[in-house]
Order: sequence, then C-alpha cells, then structure tokens
Amino acid sequence: MHVTRFLRSQHQSLAHIVDHYAQYPPTGLTMKRIVEFAREGDAQQSFLFLRNELPVRLASMMKEMGHLPPRLLKMPSVKTVNGWYGTSLFELHSFKHLKPTGEIIKKFTETLQNIRRRHKSVVETLAQGYMEFSDSGKVKEYEESQIQYFLNRFYLSRISIRLLMYQHTMCFGEEVPEHPSHLGFVDPNCFLEDTVKDAFENAQFLCEGYYLVAPSLRLRTINATNPDELISIAYVPSHLYHIMFELFKNAMRATVEYAESQKSSNKLPPITVNIVKAKEDLTIHISDRGGGIPRSKADKIFRYMYSTAPRPVSLTDSQHSGPIPLAGFGYGLPISRLYARYFNGDMQIHSIDGYGTDAYVYLQAVEDQASEWLPICNRAAYEYYSSRKKYFACGNMRLGLGYQTVKPAGLYRVPIKRY
Repeated sequence: MHVTRFLRSQHQSLAHIVDHYAQYPPTGLTMKRIVEFAREGDAQQSFLFLRNELPVRLASMMKEMGHLPPRLLKMPSVKTVNGWYGTSLFELHSFKHLKPTGEIIKKFTETLQNIRRRHKSVVETLAQGYMEFSDSGKVKEYEESQIQYFLNRFYLSRISIRLLMYQHTMCFGEEVPEHPSHLGFVDPNCFLEDTVKDAFENAQFLCEGYYLVAPSLRLRTINATNPDELISIAYVPSHLYHIMFELFKNAMRATVEYAESQKSSNKLPPITVNIVKAKEDLTIHISDRGGGIPRSKADKIFRYMYSTAPRPVSLTDSQHSGPIPLAGFGYGLPISRLYARYFNGDMQIHSIDGYGTDAYVYLQAVEDQASEWLPICNRAAYEYYSSRKKYFACGNMRLGLGYQTVKPAGLYRVPIKRY
C-alpha cells in the first residue's frame, strides 16, 4: 500500500514538473553567442542558464509525447525512453533553488555527464519502439503522419540538448575538446575541406570493405568572398561529419550497385563535391552517378524507418553483440537533415531517375545568422496532432490523394535571450 502511494505521488510530482517547464518556450541561441560565451563566460553563468533551459527542452518533448498514438506509448522501448527523460528531468529540477557554489556546479556538471550517458542510445531505442509498434498491428495513415512529425521535433530537440550539455562539460568541466582550437563542442574555424575529406575516406573504407571497390572523390572549393583563403565557418564538426558521412555512404552504395546492375566494366564514376562560400550561404553540392531515385520513392527518403537496407536486428536480440547500427532503421537522412537545419541551414536532394542524385547542404556563413531552429510546445503543435486524424479521414476520401497540404506547426526560431 505504501509503495503504491509512493509511486503514485512520484508520477503526480513528475507530471507537475513537466507542466511547469513545458509552459515556457526554449531560449534560442546563435552560433555567435555560443562562441562568445565559450570564450568569455564562466561556469556559474552556464549553470544558472542550463538549470532552467535544459528542463524546458526536456519537458516540452515529454509533454508532446503524450499526443502520440496510445498504442505506441505502450511499447516497451518507448516507455524506456520516456522513463529516461523523466529521470533526467527530476535530476535537473533538483538544482532549481540551489546556490551556485563550486561544489554544486561540480555536481551539476557530473549530472549532465550522467544524463548524456543515459540518453546515449535514445535514437536506437526509439527506433526499436517504432518497430515494436509496427509489428503489433497495422499503422494507420494519420498515426504515421503524427509519428513522423513528432520524431523530427524530438530529435531536433535532442540535438540541441546534447550541444548545450557538451558545451558546459567541455568548457567548464574536466572533459577535453577533441582539438585544442575547439571551444567546447564548437570549432570557431571549421575548415570544410578537411571534414569533407575525412568523412569521404571513412565512407570509402566501409564501401571497399563491403563491395571490394569504391568510387573516388572529385573535390572543388570556391570562396566567393575571399578567393585566396581556405573555406571555414564556426560550426560543430561532428554535425558536419555526420551529414557528409551519411550522404557519401548513400552515394557510394548507389554508384557501386548501379554499375553492377548495368554490368559495366568501366571504372566507377567519381563522386563530385563542390564547396562554395558566399556572403550569406555556404553550400556543399554532392553529385553521384548512382542511377537516381524514381519520383515514386523520392518523397519517402526523409521518412523515418524507410530504408532500402536490410532491417536491423532487434535491440533485445541476445544473439546480437556489438553496437547497434543505424543502417536499416532509415534514420540516416532524416537526422542528417535535422543537423543541417539546426543552425538555420537545410538539406535538399534532387534526383534524375536512371542517371544520378544531387544533394545540397546549406549552412549559414554568418555566425549571428546561424540561430537554433527549435520545436515549440504550443497550441499550434497540439492542433497538428489532432488534425491528422480528421485530415486522413475526410481529405483523402474527398480528394483521393495521399499528400499533405498542412504545414508543420509549432517549429520556429525563438527570440534570443542572454545568459
């Protein structure tokens, strides 16, 4: 009896905490502000900002998760992720009224490291939950629409949360940045050519290991603002690497398999990359001769769980050892696009069926224009979830069409506030 009451009180307490923080919008930052604070800020300022900001971002996604299909929320893996978020929110909330002494800040930094470790496999675990949901019964169209909308917002929020935590633990904790010139997780002078080549070489190594052959790279850089200088911007190197590695991996696989399907004995056509920096935009153009994508499939490439690779093993498969690959989950391109969009950029893919595919990655060249693109937990977002069921029940019967005309709501940049 006492245990039941305790668990019930804990649930009610968590619900109250979620409601409290979810009523506030997140505080968006620019890349310029992040770089400046890494140089001039201190641990106390970071603590005072993050002890409020991180709970807001966590609670917003927990609140929004409640609008997902009820059957999905009952899946074991989804419950696990929800539990991780609840535990992390409780831990952060415990610092709400504490004075920023050296000992408290040290404990807060350790808490952020523990939260990062706890959330390390969130992407794979939520993907497993999606698979459990699909296996438990037919997924309705409106449910699919709701889930795709939520996952874009959830993973975008996760990217932002991880960046803020890394900035604190690397700038004011004992964690060491990957390179001495980095300011926490950010490189104020990220040289694009180096990161692109690094991603290509690693993708090429994997391709050669699987197919015994891989296309070469043809790279050209154009600095339209300073022709004599190497192209660099303030950016998160790991984000850029993730984007490029995914695009190269897809381009190489398509190039090799298309050549095999054509029974071509010629040398594989290279993958061409153009990096162009102008006053406002930095554009990376990747072009392959991998046979392209038919229009019937083009609108699916950014859907979660859409993949032409074999379906991966279950996370609970006792016969599987080693890390769980993302390949086959269909998460590579959707999450890569979120990385590109996070700081006000974008990713677009255009294809010619029977020839090849062109991918365009757009990044902000100006630091104060590279602002966080964050999901907002508001009425417009909730209305989107409720409107999906009506749309597919009425709209498709009337129009006989499967495309959406409603623009995603509640996802926009928020006013910049200072620490």
